[in-house]
Formats: sequence, C-alpha cells, structure tokens
Amino acid sequence: MLLDFFSSGHMGLKYTYTSRHSYIAYSHRERLADLLERSHIWSQKMKREDTVKLISADGFEFVIDKKAAMVSQTIRNMLTSPGSFAETQHGEVTFPEISTTILEKICQYFYWSLQYASGKETEFHIEPELTLELMMAANYLHT
Repeated sequence: MLLDFFSSGHMGLKYTYTSRHSYIAYSHRERLADLLERSHIWSQKMKREDTVKLISADGFEFVIDKKAAMVSQTIRNMLTSPGSFAETQHGEVTFPEISTTILEKICQYFYWSLQYASGKETEFHIEPELTLELMMAANYLHT
C-alpha cells in the first residue's frame, strides 16, 4: 500500500507541499525527512498507472494508490471505462462539488476500507459537523 495512514491508530493527516496546490498525505508519526526519502523511493518504484490524483473543488490534489481509489464504484467506473475519457487517460478525477476537507476524509476512508477488508478492524471516526456533506459525497461515490 502506498500510504499507511492507520498503522498507529491515528486518523488525522498532514500534507507536504509538492507542487502548485498538490499535496501528498502522510501520517502524524512520520517525520518530514522520512517523507522526503519515501517520496523519492516512491517516485522510483511506483508507476503513474499505480496512482490516482483526486482533485477537490478547491483545487487541492490528493495522490493516492489506485487500489484505494477503486473502493469507490464511481471512481472505478471513471478510470476503467472503455473509450477516451480524460479520467481514464490521465488518471485524474476532479470533483467540483466536493470540498478539500470532505475529499480528505474520503481518502482516509478508502485506506480504512482496504484495511478493514483485510481483517484489521479499527474504528473510523467521523466528526459530526462533516456528517451531512460526507453522506452526500459517499452517495455520489457509491462507497
């Protein structure tokens, strides 16, 4: 798995600036030096086809493992549909109606879902103020 968000039980994410409005998520326990080393190794080992860029309404980009993104049936359909759709060709999906905060939580859920499916049962905390927006986004994404 590209990013290990939940191995220490923390649900919060931090971001490191990589380019114009582009962020790579990492867990609280990682130091910046570790992240930079990992991102260098990641760029050498991971192919572009193995990742997906999700872009929020605010223009923030979340680069995540394609396997995690495929938790969403909507994203899966966008990325695997036959034809020459931009999402399929570029591996990028823009969500003009989903805020950065909600898309961050969705990315957390994707990784949590993969871990849950592999037998690691942990709690997925949702802040009450995010509930309505998150439910609408989850309904759209079929997650």
